[in-house]
Amino acid sequence: MSDDLPDDLSFEIPDDLSGLDAVGGGTEPTLALLLTQVAGSEPLVAVCALAQVAADVVASRIGAIAVLRERAGTAPAEAAAAVSALLAGSEVVLVTRAGSQLSATRYEGGERGADIPAGLLLDSAPQDLEDLILGEKTVADLAGVADSTAMSRLGAVRALKKIAKKMRKER
Repeated sequence: MSDDLPDDLSFEIPDDLSGLDAVGGGTEPTLALLLTQVAGSEPLVAVCALAQVAADVVASRIGAIAVLRERAGTAPAEAAAAVSALLAGSEVVLVTRAGSQLSATRYEGGERGADIPAGLLLDSAPQDLEDLILGEKTVADLAGVADSTAMSRLGAVRALKKIAKKMRKER
């Protein structure tokens, strides 16, 4: 059977998987977002401003979502750690999409936790979040988006104090 092959047949087998980047979408995320348990967008905008995380923040029924602007290298993981450190006692989930590959990782108290199967997130996600994650919508398509870079760190402290004061009155 080997006699049926032409003599000039040659091909190269790479010693790494770099050639698969075009198929898998590359290694740099095209989307990085933080899922939080924060009840509204304003407190998360303030937390992002304090942590110096550039994000577009939108409220959802499961908690506020921060769509990160810096997606290269370790920036998403650093943002997740910084935000989770300020949200003491609350879990933050970093979701990234690189091509067709989704990943999700828990952060709490500034520390990286366990990876989560991305399919579990999509199963219970509100439609807008699912559309964001799957790339069917961008953050510009969502209503009520707030920019964390529009708030100064001093403004963030004032906003959080105001929110805390309001919460104490409601008790």
